[in-house]
Amino acid sequence: IQRPFWHIAMPCGEDGNHPIWKGSDSTIAREALEQIGELYDIERQITGHPAPYRLAVRQEQSRPRVTAFHAWCETQLARIPGKGELAKAIRYALNRWKAFTLFLEDGRVAIDNNPAERAIRPVCVGRKNYLFAGSDTGGDNIADAMTLIESAKLSRLNPHDYLADVLARINEHKINRLHELLPWNWKPVNTLHRQAA
Repeated sequence: IQRPFWHIAMPCGEDGNHPIWKGSDSTIAREALEQIGELYDIERQITGHPAPYRLAVRQEQSRPRVTAFHAWCETQLARIPGKGELAKAIRYALNRWKAFTLFLEDGRVAIDNNPAERAIRPVCVGRKNYLFAGSDTGGDNIADAMTLIESAKLSRLNPHDYLADVLARINEHKINRLHELLPWNWKPVNTLHRQAA
């Protein structure tokens, strides 16, 4: 899982402070968060732009900051208690540096995997409920339904509209054309009627 700087970058609480900073009032933790914040500021400015543009901006603006931050982390690690939470967070980042910095090599890659984590949150929150699916088949059915719903969302569709239309049409739909009903190929009935006219 790509989680750039997760332990030291993820905020906690309504005040937005990370537990390491909040619990220790550490100037090192605060400085780390400020440096990470600069990278996210750059990302906010290039969100929605084409991948080549994002990559060019990252190479010019983010890469030097990431290189400096890596050196800074190594320096701080030598200065702080090795068993402390901050040292664990810095080691976590340094040990996964290649994965953390993948966004510098490919403009299509996000700086973190927050969208994916948001997408799976309903599954994680509901997983205790899924223990009572009734049977293995019931669990498979729930998994299939969740896959369709999340695929519809990824295709920028309203899941309710998509599923209602597909369930209404599927019995009459030709089996060799089922691919037309996949979320990334699907067109509502009224769109198909307009195209036929």
